[in-house]
Amino acid sequence: MKSFSAIVGLVLGLVFLGLPVLSFGGECAEGAVVGDIKLDGLNHTKKRVVERELQNKIGEAYSVQKFQAEKLKLQDLDLFTEIFTSCESLENGTVELTYHLKEIFRWIPAPAGKKTDRDGLMLGLALANLNILGEDIRLEVQYRTSVDPFFDRNEYALYASSPYLLGLPVGWNFEFLRTDSWDNLRKFQDASWLADLDLNIELNKRFYLLISGAYRFLEGGAGHLPEIGVGFIFDRRDSELDSRKGLYLEYMLTHVGAGVGENHKGENYWEVLWDAKGYGTVGRFITGATALFRYRPGVVAAYDYFYHGGANTFRGHEADSLSLGVHEMLLTLEERYVLLERRSASVFGINFFYGLQLVAGLDGSVLWDEGNPHWDDFEGAVYGGVHLIIPALDRVRLEVGYSPDRGEPVFHFGLFDKTISSRWRSR
Repeated sequence: MKSFSAIVGLVLGLVFLGLPVLSFGGECAEGAVVGDIKLDGLNHTKKRVVERELQNKIGEAYSVQKFQAEKLKLQDLDLFTEIFTSCESLENGTVELTYHLKEIFRWIPAPAGKKTDRDGLMLGLALANLNILGEDIRLEVQYRTSVDPFFDRNEYALYASSPYLLGLPVGWNFEFLRTDSWDNLRKFQDASWLADLDLNIELNKRFYLLISGAYRFLEGGAGHLPEIGVGFIFDRRDSELDSRKGLYLEYMLTHVGAGVGENHKGENYWEVLWDAKGYGTVGRFITGATALFRYRPGVVAAYDYFYHGGANTFRGHEADSLSLGVHEMLLTLEERYVLLERRSASVFGINFFYGLQLVAGLDGSVLWDEGNPHWDDFEGAVYGGVHLIIPALDRVRLEVGYSPDRGEPVFHFGLFDKTISSRWRSR
């Protein structure tokens, strides 16, 4: 989920062109025995990509509840704009169950965008393929530069990811970044190289083992910074994207650096991470509570201090050099109202989907350097806004935040869910 293709302009333009909304009928009767299963509409996607997510099976009674669950899983693949079923009676008294799938556009030659609290809005060019070889492998190359001022900060990126590896339920995410940017928050020239590989190994349907490895090279003195981490995830959410109910818990232990001393430069610390998310839905109202905690005992250099402020962390003010810390905690309580449920549309042969949600919530920020946090380390804010749900970027967030400690409202623009972007805001 670290792909940053800025198809925002394209999708926004299409949304306001007067889109034809596609609606489909044809439902299967609850309890009908499935005699055969067909997949319709797969022009680019391999059948096994869909079949491994299906819960309705040949020889079993068709279940609407199972279809709703498998539909959410298929939507999480970000490959289809529309998913529905139909049934046709067979001579032996069973039914032929057909899954109708409308594929999203694969190739995205488009503007590239990234919105961070440190660099602000960065724009450039990108070429992405969302479904390489039909195997649900996403690959993207990008160049991005800062908007204010232009060409002051530059970034080159390669992203690749998939929820399966060689047919095994091992999700993987690889990224390679080259950054040349002045960090005005932590006051250093971020001339660095980063290679990162994360593995998400499914042990059962709700429990996952995490293994991560990364290598950073910082020019100008910091040198080599290897990272290795291990953790686990307990995930009972109904959907990874646009979650409506369920609980997510992640625990991660990571070591960063190779030692500090006469023959070593840079950092040497452990990071203890706890990431929790909970969701519940009543009608069109979605309530979410999230907490991100990261504690770093050891030697942490200033270039890796956490910062708070902006759309990806704390929506009470913009990021600044006064809001830095070694350890962090981010708390959010958010209410979403679904103005427009996800809809499929097609314009000029381009298939996509869109939805609209109103949001309001409370943000809490805790930053501290050593020992235990104190009340003085806490900041609170209220915020509200609108989220546009679209492919690839998950959501475009337009929000206004207000912190009583700062005394003035601040407009924020963000991509992805905040719980995603807050984890990767430094990369």
